[in-house]
This record gives sequence, structure tokens and C-alpha cells, in this order.
Amino acid sequence: MTDRLRIAIPLFPQFTALDAIGPYEVLQRIPTFDITFVGHARGEVRSDNGMLGVVLDGTFEDLPHPDVIVFPGGVGTRPLQYDTRVLDWVRNAHASTTFTTSVCTGALMLGAAGLLDGLTATTHWGAYSELAVWGATPTAERVVEHLDRRIITAAGVSAGIDMALRLTELLADRTAAQASQLMIEYDPQPPFDCGARAKAGDEVMARVREYDAQRH
Repeated sequence: MTDRLRIAIPLFPQFTALDAIGPYEVLQRIPTFDITFVGHARGEVRSDNGMLGVVLDGTFEDLPHPDVIVFPGGVGTRPLQYDTRVLDWVRNAHASTTFTTSVCTGALMLGAAGLLDGLTATTHWGAYSELAVWGATPTAERVVEHLDRRIITAAGVSAGIDMALRLTELLADRTAAQASQLMIEYDPQPPFDCGARAKAGDEVMARVREYDAQRH
């Protein structure tokens, strides 16, 4: 593929950092992919804990017809589900995207825009019920593809890296995806096997709830 691809990653206050930066690290390795962080206004937005700021280089209107959307999640997606400016952008852009994708609770935005009605989709395990409100059938799969609809959803946070590698394969080729994987040295060997809800015991879940309460 020689044509340059325009990839939009929307950001907003209280986004989850790795939801956006994970796919960015994969996709920006391909020389023909141009990535723009877009949002309501140019300038800095800060992550869900307020510790990280990322600069937006364009507004939604600056990139009305991207080739690819990667919509990250975070606490900030909750009010965005009712933001007509964002939803109209997603709907209008999706009409001509090659792929419209999401990471974590970014799926709520695709759902709110009406793109997931009647489809299986994934998000963070803690947001399945919220996703179902928009007519989707939540699944615990790490990446869910509906290639005929040009839609791909990824589960929570780190799953965005897996999704972006698959997206690279679809947009370029398998070797490009493997090259990107090697460049970021993505070869997970975690010391614990607790990365999915089904693998977590009561003690771990209690700690998750404790930390979540302290964060919010």
C-alpha cells in the first residue's frame, strides 16, 4: 500500500492513556500512516487521573473524513455518549472510513452513534452492561471484528495493542504488522495470569474495587 492513510484518535478529558497510546505506538511505526489526535478544541487534554497531558493537533471538524478512527475509552466517555457534536462526527466519518475501531469504553461511543446495534462487541469487562444499553451484545473476546461493517472493537486498555496489530495487517499486510510488533518489542510474558475477569479471585476483585473508589 503506497497511499497515505489518515488515522484519527479522538481524545477528551479523562481518557485512559494506554487506550490511545498503545494503538498509537503500533500504528505510528508504519511510514504511510498519518495519525492525528483530534477533539473538541486544539490544545492539551489530560488523562483520567490527571497526571498525563496530550496535545490535540486538530478538532473533529479539521478531520471530517479520516480513513480510520481509533476511539479510546476512559471515564470521560460517559458524558460524550450524549454529545451530539462527537456522535455526529463518528457517524459521518464512519460513512467513508476504511475501519472504525474502539478500545475499552470507546465502544460506548460507537454504540451511542448507532454503529453497534445488533452486533457483538467488546469493551472493558466492567462496562458490559453500559455497552448493552446501545443494542450491542457484549462478549469477553479480546478483539471483535465485523469486517463487513468495517468495525473492530477491543477489550480493556492493553487490548488496544492487539487490535492495532490486527488493524495494521488489514491496512497494510501481515509482515508490516509483525514488523511493528517487533519494533515495539511486544512479546508479553506477564508474571501473573490475572489479566481477565474470569481469572481473578475475590481478593483481587476486592482490591480493584478499593483502588477504583480511591481514584474516583
